[in-house]
Amino acid sequence: MSATWKPLGILALGIMMIGLVPAGAVYAEVPVKPTFAKDVAPIFQTKCEACHRPGSIAPMSLRTFQDARPWARSIKARVEARQMPPWHIDKTVGIQEFKYDRSLSDDQIATIVRWVDQGAAQGDPKDMPPALQWSNEQEWTLARNFGQTEPDLIIRAAPWTQKAGAIDSWWKPITETGLTEPRWARAVETRPGTIKGRSVTHHANANLQQDDPDAQDPDPDQRLLGSLSTEGRFMEWAVGKQGEIMRPNSGRLMLPGSKVLWSIHYASSKEDVTDSIEMGIYLYPKGQVPKYRQTLHNMSATNSTGLDIPPNVIKTSQGFFVMRKAGRIESFQPHMHLRGKAMSMEAILPTGQIYILSHVANFNFNWHNSYVYADDAAPLLPKGTMLKITAWHDNTAANKANPDPNVWVGYGDRTVDEMAHAWVNVTYMDDEDYLGEVAARKAKFAGTNAQQQP
Repeated sequence: MSATWKPLGILALGIMMIGLVPAGAVYAEVPVKPTFAKDVAPIFQTKCEACHRPGSIAPMSLRTFQDARPWARSIKARVEARQMPPWHIDKTVGIQEFKYDRSLSDDQIATIVRWVDQGAAQGDPKDMPPALQWSNEQEWTLARNFGQTEPDLIIRAAPWTQKAGAIDSWWKPITETGLTEPRWARAVETRPGTIKGRSVTHHANANLQQDDPDAQDPDPDQRLLGSLSTEGRFMEWAVGKQGEIMRPNSGRLMLPGSKVLWSIHYASSKEDVTDSIEMGIYLYPKGQVPKYRQTLHNMSATNSTGLDIPPNVIKTSQGFFVMRKAGRIESFQPHMHLRGKAMSMEAILPTGQIYILSHVANFNFNWHNSYVYADDAAPLLPKGTMLKITAWHDNTAANKANPDPNVWVGYGDRTVDEMAHAWVNVTYMDDEDYLGEVAARKAKFAGTNAQQQP
């Protein structure tokens, strides 16, 4: 069993310490002769059914033995290679505690592999866990968290028709929010407006444009019109990412007269598909102002150097982002295209100490996972911390996703072009609140017996 990493505490400057699980940690045992009903079905329910069920995005359902049995050998191959479920974080370095972690443990993989190797038995149907009740794909999935059936505010992009056989298209309409007073968002989710729309929408980005002098670190490449700025990315839809609930007492400010600037990538299709991207926003009650402000930053792995990838090479590029206020890093989401190989995020503290926060070792362009850190694992970083984003691109024949290793590749929006940036969600706070968060976490982990890493 390979070791996993756990955060232990915080030093005076808010450095997150990383350590090993104590030697006496207990892991679940792998059954000697697993059956689908008793051992495998619970794993599929927890880790696979969100996609592998009727009417969802996966090519087959895994809800029942009859659904799964014909795919047994393929399932074994995919889970043994850690290709499924899609979770590309390197499990040997950095933070390992996440919300919504869909990865399989070593024991879960061993159970599935042993089940297949021993004949993929059904077992006693009475051992099957109760069937999960899934929401409809076109329901607002975050609404139930607030006791609602739909968001407080729904903003729709102007519709686009992707014609049959057309090349990839980028649709960039502008939509008024309709707000007449300042409001704070506590959760946001986006989605294609139709089921068919999901088949042609590669991703949909939404930038909030408003005249906001207090915007924290607006990204220069997001200042799209005149003096008005957009503060980072308001929300994104992509395969593997649906929406985001802000931490309690934190949110994103929306001002009167604000607009949503869309950037929507539509892929080619075999039939005409018309769709309109929808963004559902859950607001704090009127007059309620959260203490902390969140910003979803575009942190480049190239900065001003751009991308220029020669044929038949693996190319590395780096970029840096300086935190002008103290804050907590909430999530890490790499973004590259078909030559994307890996991406890491490191924190360089004002003291000069360097910590690897996360490393995605096997980037897959088909999945846009946002790795959301668990509450007690999200790194607290002081003002002046530099976040270093490193990207690796593989433009060789060894990269099976590479359409042509014999061409030069530069920056561009097309799938055959390349990008290198990370979406990083930051909750900013003043120095007093930051020191309070550091002290609280240090007290919580006081007395732990796990080994610490210098």
